[in-house]
Amino acid sequence: MFRWNPHVTTRESFTKDFLASLVVFLMALPLCMGIALASGVPVEKGILTGIIGGCLIGFITGSPLQVSGPAAGLTVLACEIVATHGLAGLAIIIVCAGLLQLFMGLARVAQIFRAVSPAVINGMMSGIGITLMLSQLHIIGALHPKAHALSNIRHLPDLFANILNPKTAAMQSVSIGILTIVVLILWTKLVKGRLAAIPGALVAVVAATAITSILHLPLATIPLPENIFAGIQFLDLAAVSKMDPWSLARFSVALAIIASAETLLSAAAVDKLHFGPRTQYDKELIAQGIGNTICGLLGALPMTGVIARSSVNVMSGATTNRSAIMQGLWLLLAVAAMPGVLRLVPVATLAALLLFTGFKLIDIKAIRKLWNFGPRLVGVYALTTIAIVSTDLLVGVAVGIALSVIKLVYTMTRLHVTIDRQEGKSFLQLRGAATFLSLPVLADALNSVPANTELHVCMEDLDYVDHACLELLMDWEKQHESTGGTLVLDWGELRAMFKSKRRARHIHPASTSVLHCHSNSNARSPMKTTAV
Repeated sequence: MFRWNPHVTTRESFTKDFLASLVVFLMALPLCMGIALASGVPVEKGILTGIIGGCLIGFITGSPLQVSGPAAGLTVLACEIVATHGLAGLAIIIVCAGLLQLFMGLARVAQIFRAVSPAVINGMMSGIGITLMLSQLHIIGALHPKAHALSNIRHLPDLFANILNPKTAAMQSVSIGILTIVVLILWTKLVKGRLAAIPGALVAVVAATAITSILHLPLATIPLPENIFAGIQFLDLAAVSKMDPWSLARFSVALAIIASAETLLSAAAVDKLHFGPRTQYDKELIAQGIGNTICGLLGALPMTGVIARSSVNVMSGATTNRSAIMQGLWLLLAVAAMPGVLRLVPVATLAALLLFTGFKLIDIKAIRKLWNFGPRLVGVYALTTIAIVSTDLLVGVAVGIALSVIKLVYTMTRLHVTIDRQEGKSFLQLRGAATFLSLPVLADALNSVPANTELHVCMEDLDYVDHACLELLMDWEKQHESTGGTLVLDWGELRAMFKSKRRARHIHPASTSVLHCHSNSNARSPMKTTAV
């Protein structure tokens, strides 16, 4: 983690921001172009989003070290929108999503997006990664990808046939794609020292472009216009009348939710990398809403806060938002000063970069962490991923959230009841949540306790108790005492679990002794366990 020094001079700070901005720019340029191609839009639209994300959002951001721009996580949704409504429809949907983000930020609901289960977030990223990889495989194989992941899977035999066809340039395209990934991996793993500050993606692009030009390979290159501002396509309000209102609303909400979640989760991750100023989440959501509204008005791609570029920004020593602003300026200068150089880059190279990016979105370490918290979380992760690949992003995320809620309800309504009997004494161990849904099991356990017995209720592992279970325990205590038995129970602890003060007045205030339910564990008989 990088430590922020509030006493650093303005000159030192500016120098660090300047150097960091160059590194981020070198990483952002190929990714902006590749994300645009993967989204099915002209390259200049992705670069335009990167410029807006730096030059504009950098000034009003609520997360000073976060870098905004086009994100690989939105390519699947953007591609689907373009296939359904065209570029004019994409612009309208981005404006609607931006206004929705702006409203949510003003309503101060940004913290809600941080409450999404990590299993759903990781499943979403994996689903996006798999979908992105499937589409980029077709581009590397010199074919146009299909609009849906399942269609790309079904057409894999066509891809292999095209690669093996000597009449096409697919084999050369695949070779350049492989070269790009190999150079990227080797540079990242092997290069140390000052050279390591140069992004591997840039080195891979330069190497692949040089070889393609030297060998005069007949590969498709980036169709970048002479003027970056040629990509500006002002909002066409007349296109709204041609769009299905339900489809417009569905895509707008999906884009707003996914872009907001990715941005705020990225900001939270960036905060863990340094000790500098913390993110103001509502302010950041407002900034993203303004940025996406402007992107839509100018016909650019949607933007989010991007963790890859943001982490590189922090690791490169950035101290303020000046770094993000300057990297936007470098993007503008690059496309204005050397469009001819950028047009030499093979499309297969950018597809390979995104293929590698998609692979990294499938975080194996995250799966292992989820497994440590139980297989059910891995199930939520897997089903979210499958739903995204087999349907679409919005449906997949909705499935994941629904599964998370079901898991929560299941966990909060499950009570394990263990009875340990000894001579003249019984120990009732409660683990989980004692709610009205578990009344039958708890009642059966209590009714199995012999008369004239001292029952100890152990609650070390009890998370919650509701009014129904409290009433059952109090009624059973009276009945058990009438048979000569006793109930040893920490009513004070139960009062703390049951939050309602009005009902808590009816709980017995007498016994508040601390129970030691495991003190005689060596003398216990075999246990009976039930659960609901």
